[in-house]
Amino acid sequence: MALAYIALGSNLRDPMHEVGQAMTELDTLPETRLVKASSLYCTAPVGYDNQPDFINAVAAIDTGLEPMALLQAILDLENRHGRERPFPNAPRVLDLDLLLYEQVVMNTPALTLPHPRMHQRGFVLLPLAEIAPELHIAGYGSVADLAKQCADQGVVLLQEQST
Repeated sequence: MALAYIALGSNLRDPMHEVGQAMTELDTLPETRLVKASSLYCTAPVGYDNQPDFINAVAAIDTGLEPMALLQAILDLENRHGRERPFPNAPRVLDLDLLLYEQVVMNTPALTLPHPRMHQRGFVLLPLAEIAPELHIAGYGSVADLAKQCADQGVVLLQEQST
């Protein structure tokens, strides 16, 4: 089994429900078990401002799926939730990003690991630091230190995880 981290986000329909439901569904992927889930955070949109705020979280999973198979599984999950991609950074019912997969480093047209922009994004780093502050992102440093640098990005804790 491999330890992987997935970012979850939504700003359409009922975003809190969409993120919560997707978190539950990650636990039902083949050969996969949800290990830990962050609290929910509210974040202003990045890249395209004319849209509602996002609800964000991060999940840690143990999986027997290889990185590309895991990517396909989470893309299928997005599609089942009605994900559309009309333009970059468009509003979305569900957005799932594979952030880290063990210590795997890869760069293909379909998948880059670690996620190439995660070290700059408070909406990823703050929930990730909540569940895995000791993680180290190669070339960038610890998740805890990176999260401190994003404290001014307007990411607001909404609902603490109860488990």
